[in-house]
Amino acid sequence: MLIHTLKSLLAAVGTGLLLTAAHPARAADPGIGDGAITLGMSAPFSGPNGAYGKEMREGALAYFAQLNGAGGINGKKIELVTLDDGYETDRTVANTRKLIDENKVFALMAYYGSSPTTEAMKLFSEAKTPLLGTISGAGSLRSPVNRYMFHLRASYADETEAIVNHLVGMGIANIAVFYQNDGFGKSGKDGVVAALARHKLKPVAEGSVERNSLQVEAAVAQIAKSNPQAVIMVTLYKPTAEFIRQMRKAGQMPQFSTLSPIGADLLVAEMGAKDAHGVGISQVMPYPWNDTIPIVKEYHKALQTFAKHNRYSYYGLEGFINAKLMAEALRKTGRDLSREKLVTTLESTPFDLGGYKINYSPTSHNGSRFVDLTVLGRDGRVLR
Repeated sequence: MLIHTLKSLLAAVGTGLLLTAAHPARAADPGIGDGAITLGMSAPFSGPNGAYGKEMREGALAYFAQLNGAGGINGKKIELVTLDDGYETDRTVANTRKLIDENKVFALMAYYGSSPTTEAMKLFSEAKTPLLGTISGAGSLRSPVNRYMFHLRASYADETEAIVNHLVGMGIANIAVFYQNDGFGKSGKDGVVAALARHKLKPVAEGSVERNSLQVEAAVAQIAKSNPQAVIMVTLYKPTAEFIRQMRKAGQMPQFSTLSPIGADLLVAEMGAKDAHGVGISQVMPYPWNDTIPIVKEYHKALQTFAKHNRYSYYGLEGFINAKLMAEALRKTGRDLSREKLVTTLESTPFDLGGYKINYSPTSHNGSRFVDLTVLGRDGRVLR
């Protein structure tokens, strides 16, 4: 009897070992260490648009410094690997490959630009590596829904609709559009055209500039011929500043309006407060100088502690909010982290980040439709 019992026990143990071998424990996803969670970011830190990436990175690092100082996420510190892409698509793709294959990041965040992100999407989607926070409002990145990409800001369609509705509401009907000739600019231009069509209007003229170029002469000549009352500019700060200068030189004084990617502080620095006065800018983040909003107050404190200055900006705040959203999603996913569980958490959990709310679902990864219209004052400050 004893021998029979031992044989049965050994058989059961052997079966258990076979089952364990057939169903090994799930290996942790890349980027999850004993003491850290590694994230990756590709953005311009050099070149004509390097200031955008630097402000975003500073805001994100300020939040993570604050978080890590308080113990991190379930005892794990957050490490952010940042790579410079110069706002060039091929470099963004190369950076994405490096972040996933060499740096072994758990997830990506705060990618910059429509065209660069569109090409990088092929890589991170295949690797099933989530990207949280795209500095782009392009419709092509939003539809169809990509399971591994989540948007923090409103779309260009949301921004252009707000601008057009405001201009038409003031009795302005002759509206031209100046855009960057890439995914970013074309998406914004399409938004302008669609918004005007809802008012039974069309752009009176169109002009474009190539990415990372200041050659705006052809666009100025084309648009000036139409003598527009307003020009909506879907461009970044350097070509925008050059376009406005040349339009005024040509005797054109329309209402100039632009979208949030411009970076209000960068445009003022490029043009000077006097020349930037009166330019309208749509914004997709809360007003960075209003510390009555909890998330803005938190940003102020973290930036002062981490960066030792108080040069607040929309891009810096967006980087900060992006980092906080990532941290909150990681925390709510729990100790047994995986990329798929992070995606599920994002799709099923509303987030109130302190006055800025985000809500995703399996059928929509557009977290926010918040748009605020602002104008540059005489002293270069952003006025609401």
